[in-house]
Amino acid sequence: MTSKEMPVDLDIGRLSKWLAANLPHLSVPFELAQISGGQSNPTYRLKTKDRALILRRKPFGALLKSAHAVDREFRVQRALSGSFVPVPKMLAFCEDDGVIGSVFYLMEEVDGRAFDDPRVPGETASNRTEIYSEMARVLAAIHSVDLDAVGLTDYGPDGNYYARQISRWSRQYKASETEPIPVMDQLIVWLEANQPEDDGRRTLVHGDFRIDNLLFARDEATCVAVLDWELSTLGHPFADLAALVMQWGRPTGPDSRGLRGVDRKALGIPADAEFIADYCSQMEIDKIPNFGFYVAFCAFRMAAILQGVKKRALDGNGADPERGLQLGRHVPGFAEDGLRAASEVFPK
Repeated sequence: MTSKEMPVDLDIGRLSKWLAANLPHLSVPFELAQISGGQSNPTYRLKTKDRALILRRKPFGALLKSAHAVDREFRVQRALSGSFVPVPKMLAFCEDDGVIGSVFYLMEEVDGRAFDDPRVPGETASNRTEIYSEMARVLAAIHSVDLDAVGLTDYGPDGNYYARQISRWSRQYKASETEPIPVMDQLIVWLEANQPEDDGRRTLVHGDFRIDNLLFARDEATCVAVLDWELSTLGHPFADLAALVMQWGRPTGPDSRGLRGVDRKALGIPADAEFIADYCSQMEIDKIPNFGFYVAFCAFRMAAILQGVKKRALDGNGADPERGLQLGRHVPGFAEDGLRAASEVFPK
């Protein structure tokens, strides 16, 4: 996540009135700036003389059904307050589109370090090892949340998670398709034909768990916040784990943010097998069979997400249209990675 700021496209007057009515203790005046970098729910930093808040809203314009669920982001993070999963403090939710043109919520800004690159430049090898170990711990904490205790038993539908997700993202991909991509069609067919039997695992899943959606303490490897819960639901935990492995298999650089070709041992970054073993130890489970399916599924889902980003950019609804079109070019590559994962043995 980047802190670069952009011009604001909100009605400051209406927002000020809503804040006065719903957060009367918030000091005024305030400064508001949009934070660039994201391609999903536009994000803003709201500064007063004594505190900083974050505002997240839905994009303007026509949106796909169930996409950009800021209401779910707000709900899950509020539910996790006080749990072993670190999240920002939720302050207020506005469901009135008339205030700024879309629903939105406000949360406390968390002071922490953000790492956009999984190589974690500028850190020592031992620090990187600790950071990755912390990622495994936090991911296991998400998957160990007591759904009854936090009030999230109805946060996702029952039934086979992968069947549900493949159906959902196939529909969304087709709804945002801008040109035929045969390799994506092939991947969808393979996933539909090779779904594993439902093993009964049903946990909270983040849906986009990766290092650039985490904030770490300024002076240690402790994770202080897990961000961007838009894709969270109740489902199968191995999808979150496989999404990390899938991402690490991508090329290095700001677009892919992968670890392909990196000497991970020299950098102190665990190999896929080592990270998976750390996670399994945290979860007290044995090795995960058929892991290639989960990686292929995650590549497919990312391709579908990026196709939606491209479509919004072409329609003029993207948070950063130029960046959206750039990311959209990676859809075939993710689909190819998915088909490759389908035929490989994981973990490597």
